[in-house]
Amino acid sequence: MWSSPAETRKPPRELFAVEAAALRPLPPVPADTSVTRIVRVTNRCRVVVDTNRYSVPALYASQRLTLHAFAERLCLYHAHNLVASHPRSYERHRDFEDPDHTNDLRERRRRARDATWLLSFYALCPEAEAYHRQLCARSLQPRVHVNQIVALAGIHGREAVARAIRDAAEAHAFSSQYIENILQQHQRQAPPPGPLHLTRRSDLLELELPPADLSFYQPPSDQPSQQP
Repeated sequence: MWSSPAETRKPPRELFAVEAAALRPLPPVPADTSVTRIVRVTNRCRVVVDTNRYSVPALYASQRLTLHAFAERLCLYHAHNLVASHPRSYERHRDFEDPDHTNDLRERRRRARDATWLLSFYALCPEAEAYHRQLCARSLQPRVHVNQIVALAGIHGREAVARAIRDAAEAHAFSSQYIENILQQHQRQAPPPGPLHLTRRSDLLELELPPADLSFYQPPSDQPSQQP
């Protein structure tokens, strides 16, 4: 309770010197004035607050998080770890996305897609796995070469690409360009000649020819024949 100097009969400076020893410093963290509640993340990695959607990392899709809603910011926690923070918007039906959250999701999808391509590459032939190890040892981008070789299999056929992989491995040529060059060389090769069919003499004897027309060599009937 505040007392006036007339009641204490002492100036405030003297009273503060007496009370200073009992004062405690303020907390280093400001007081939590947020509204706290549990929210569920959608399968699209969004939390809905006042009709607005805010992104969270893909790791927390369909999970429950703790929302601390401040006047100017929204903070989302998993246990005691801060996983997302957004400036609070008072507009309606807006979507706010943190690029770092979507980058993580895209990276996971890319790794899953690359794993599918690699399995398709291994399925081309037994030598594909050893060829991939050489790509990793020699190439800066083995993923790109694997994807291109699998795409070539869709154009030229699995058997042709499998043969090209074996030929390239024997020649110690490791890249998708070498595979494509070998496929082109195989296509330029002339097809093997077919069997030679000879006409049998007996078949020639059985030929049926129409009788010859000799009327062209006979003189006309109205002219007498000339004697030498």
